[in-house]
Amino acid sequence: MTYSEQKNQKKRISSRSIRRLLQQKWLIVVSTLILTGLGAAITGVLFKAGVHLLEDWRLELLNKMPAQLVLPLIGGIGGFIAGQLISNFAPVAGGSGVTHIMAFLQHKKVPMGLRVGLIKLLSGIIAIGSGFPLGPEGPSVQMGGSIAWQMANWLKAPVSFRRVIVAAGGGAGIAAIFSAPIGGFIYAIEELLNSARPVILLLVVVTTFWADAWADLLQSMGLDPKAGGFDMNLGFILEREYTPILQFLPIDLIYLVALGAIIGILAELYCKYILAMQKIGTFIFKNRIVSKLVLSGLILGGFYSILPEAFHHINELQNVIVEGSASISMALGIFFILFISTGLAAASGAPGGLFYPMLTLGGSIGLACGTWVEALTGHVPSTYIFAGMGAFVAACSRTPITAMFLAFALTKDLLILKPVLVACITSYLIARIFDEHSIYERQISLESKE
Repeated sequence: MTYSEQKNQKKRISSRSIRRLLQQKWLIVVSTLILTGLGAAITGVLFKAGVHLLEDWRLELLNKMPAQLVLPLIGGIGGFIAGQLISNFAPVAGGSGVTHIMAFLQHKKVPMGLRVGLIKLLSGIIAIGSGFPLGPEGPSVQMGGSIAWQMANWLKAPVSFRRVIVAAGGGAGIAAIFSAPIGGFIYAIEELLNSARPVILLLVVVTTFWADAWADLLQSMGLDPKAGGFDMNLGFILEREYTPILQFLPIDLIYLVALGAIIGILAELYCKYILAMQKIGTFIFKNRIVSKLVLSGLILGGFYSILPEAFHHINELQNVIVEGSASISMALGIFFILFISTGLAAASGAPGGLFYPMLTLGGSIGLACGTWVEALTGHVPSTYIFAGMGAFVAACSRTPITAMFLAFALTKDLLILKPVLVACITSYLIARIFDEHSIYERQISLESKE
């Protein structure tokens, strides 16, 4: 029997065991899915609320004290506290978190459970809230997967089911953070499981949509006052983060392909830069996570303190780009600064994700290229910024469909799907010319050599 035949046979056996589990313990399985979605939603909502709280406090200090003092000091202290939590309680909680879930699904020994999820939650809030320019989606994937593993462990489920529910928990984390249940579902299938078997699709879709629903309910209770999606009088409501005026013309296809090609090259450079920075960080500091985080926090704080005030609120940079109020120089400045600083943050092992910076990086290039196209031709696709966002994520993660739905989640406008998909597929194909593996797969390979 060939390796391919053996692999297919294992998949068939896995599907049969999951179906038997559904038949014999369907109530427990359904309860596990619902509780996994709830757990992912709670951690996701608490994560965003905690980061917002620390960021608001940091901005208040900036109004009273000079940035050259506040930002390096908070960055260093935040790095120290996050590093101590990670090194003393759950070393696996460092980094983005996506690679840990992917490694677990590849049958590698990776610590899981509520302890890992809790430390990831606390250390991630402290690191990102202290100024590390990373996103909440990586930690949310690991937190969701860790909670799912704990539920499956309590259920005493077979190994095949544990893998599925951990992947579903990771997708649920994406759904809760981005209010993107479809994006979370596709991410679990496209990146984590690489499977399209009906029984697995069912389990994953239930978990991700439950997580999104739970997140909306929790936010309506005031856990995250800056977000919403449920009204006590109106019920579930459609929340659009942005409401741009969109138009898609046939000529736009040419521009979108060109944009996708440019971003595909830039995204691959970004991946190589991140990996190079991680190698340097490991070579210098070895496993001294506290030292890496403290020094990185001080450097990042000092770096941002000499920049204009607009850069002191990192999460607002995406709004500046999407609203189109940034000039070409501002857009390119945002791209350059995030390109450099997120590499340093990732190299430090800070608990934070790269999807959010990738969206802003892609949007910056989309805005800059759009302005140039308009100057040359008098016309620019109104979808360029969102297409750039999706294209950058697609090229780095090698998940074009997930990237398309994450960009879609920002507007909830169906018209955005086609142009974003064109840019995503183009950037994905261009990036694969240089390396067929995603940044996360290469990070796993890098970590295994350490």
